[in-house]
Amino acid sequence: MVYLVWTLAIAFIVIGVCGTVLPALPGTPFIFFGALTLAWWYDFTILGTPSLVFLGVLAVLGIAVDFVASSMGAKRVGASTLAVIGATIGSLLGIFFSLPGIIVGPFIGAFAGECIAQSSLLRATKVGFGTWVGLLLGTAAKVAIALSMVGFIIISLII
Repeated sequence: MVYLVWTLAIAFIVIGVCGTVLPALPGTPFIFFGALTLAWWYDFTILGTPSLVFLGVLAVLGIAVDFVASSMGAKRVGASTLAVIGATIGSLLGIFFSLPGIIVGPFIGAFAGECIAQSSLLRATKVGFGTWVGLLLGTAAKVAIALSMVGFIIISLII
């Protein structure tokens, strides 16, 4: 049974770390559920309530960063609603084209959305780039939060 619990917890954490880069998976909540699984198994002695509250706050922060960074990048360059929707669709479709798709998908989606909104090519390029930068910075922040969570879990297990 121990192996099953550890496998489940590690699977949650690994999926969570992957989810910080892949837009379809909520990364930090998965990491939190991995920690919660370990805490439950050890009767909340290794990871207690204060630790879980801290990890929960980080998980919520990771979700908030995702929304705020992408919308800030889009708003900073005056993106239309269609550009933001396009960036989201481009992010999701980009998953199917591996790393290049994940990187370029949001830009192409925002660019296409802005073109549909009847903007010039120069403006659509600017909006696509601004939205892409926002998504990139948001992803970097989510990765930092996720790695902090994993590090905290590891340190809690060792100490």
